[in-house]
Amino acid sequence: MSEKSVVDNVNKQLFIGGTWRDAEGGKTLEVADPSTGRVLTEVADASVADGKAALDAAVAAQEAWAATPPRDRGEILRRAFELITERTDELALLMTLEMGKTIKESKAEIAYASEFFRWFSEEAVRISGRFSMAPNGATRLLTMKQPVGPCLMITPWNFPIAMGTRKIGPAVAAGCTMVVKPASLTPLSMLAIGGIMAEAGLPDGVLNIVTTSTTGDVMEPLIRDPRLRKLTFTGSTEVGRRLIEQSAQGVLRVSMELGGNAPFLVFGDADIDKAVDGAMLAKMRNIGEACTAANRFIVHESVAEEFSSKLAERMSAMTVGRGSEEGSEVGPLVEAKQRDKVAALVDDAVARGAKALTGGKPLERDGYFYPPTVLTGVSEDATMFREEIFGPVAPMFTFADDDEGIAMANDTEFGLVAYAFTQDFSRAIRLSERLQTGMVGINQGIVSNPAAPFGGVKSSGFGREGGAEGIEEYLETKYVGLAL
Repeated sequence: MSEKSVVDNVNKQLFIGGTWRDAEGGKTLEVADPSTGRVLTEVADASVADGKAALDAAVAAQEAWAATPPRDRGEILRRAFELITERTDELALLMTLEMGKTIKESKAEIAYASEFFRWFSEEAVRISGRFSMAPNGATRLLTMKQPVGPCLMITPWNFPIAMGTRKIGPAVAAGCTMVVKPASLTPLSMLAIGGIMAEAGLPDGVLNIVTTSTTGDVMEPLIRDPRLRKLTFTGSTEVGRRLIEQSAQGVLRVSMELGGNAPFLVFGDADIDKAVDGAMLAKMRNIGEACTAANRFIVHESVAEEFSSKLAERMSAMTVGRGSEEGSEVGPLVEAKQRDKVAALVDDAVARGAKALTGGKPLERDGYFYPPTVLTGVSEDATMFREEIFGPVAPMFTFADDDEGIAMANDTEFGLVAYAFTQDFSRAIRLSERLQTGMVGINQGIVSNPAAPFGGVKSSGFGREGGAEGIEEYLETKYVGLAL
């Protein structure tokens, strides 16, 4: 399909109560192609009233949806998984056009995203409680799992389908209705998923999608509405903190997947070639625009020169170009603001003594491109040691012994994921225990898996998505005492 036809095939309206409808007053917001800066299309720009209508629809559908047999809920997810898989090429091009990543990476995201629907289609029928005798034998104790209720889901722009399916999948499986607010930079992918869910047989009102340029204005009244029972958000820690404060009034169930500052540790005994392979995955996946992206390369001083030179050689050989162009390996960053932030972080590090082995300056071309960059001699007082880069930049720091390396890795308010390369099994276990993160990758550069719990500690958030733990975020436990 052509780029134009892929965009034209997506409904650009709000999806509320099973109906596609215009925003109040017919307002729209522009969606741009980050590889050119040009407008792709316009989508509905919801008002506060539109947001309330979406929650009204979710609340109205909740009771009947909760009573739907688990097998029926699971079969809807299974059908949606199959439809997404069938339309991988179309969805990949759509995602590339609005977000910038290469077609290859978009296809990889769609495979990952669809797996959440397949995984939770199987989990839907495994929701269970327990029955036991009270210790004194006088009564029986029954526990049951029930859906939390209407949920508000706010998703980010960097993985515009996967971050949605990771939330929608367990909610559907558990019997919860939803209002989804996708990022205004990348709304088309989620609107496409809305159409697929309807086609798969999801009842009207279970999934409602609201696109808006005024997220705070439209979402805050929903968060404060006493009918809402859960808030889930993926995005920056700064925004997450504000949402948590707003959720306190209603004592909402909250799950937050927030910022990261992932350390990538390379020990003296590591297989350096494998470590470089892992670094390419951990750093360059999604152009570095991922909360799981390696942010600080903490390398033992005995192998630092070899590792950094080999990584720079690999990164400098990557082809930068429009994501939809054949042969492109590195697409643009999502917007000018993000490109300028990356450039400022690199300039700050260089001003403090860092040296660029490759890259280091924005590319002079249309779109928001920044070249793959490797920096050596980066000072720990450089801003990028503390802040998430969210771009294709790999800063090198060195350490002398295990304690120093672990201390550097943990020296951050964030705690989402850490990566470590070593051939010492005992060290690997010690690292897994001592690193202050919710996830650890040992000798691998990707940890995300629908069958595993995804989430962090400290300022990286709380709650888990995926795995057997993921559905628990959408279930309440009820205890019933039975007198005999």
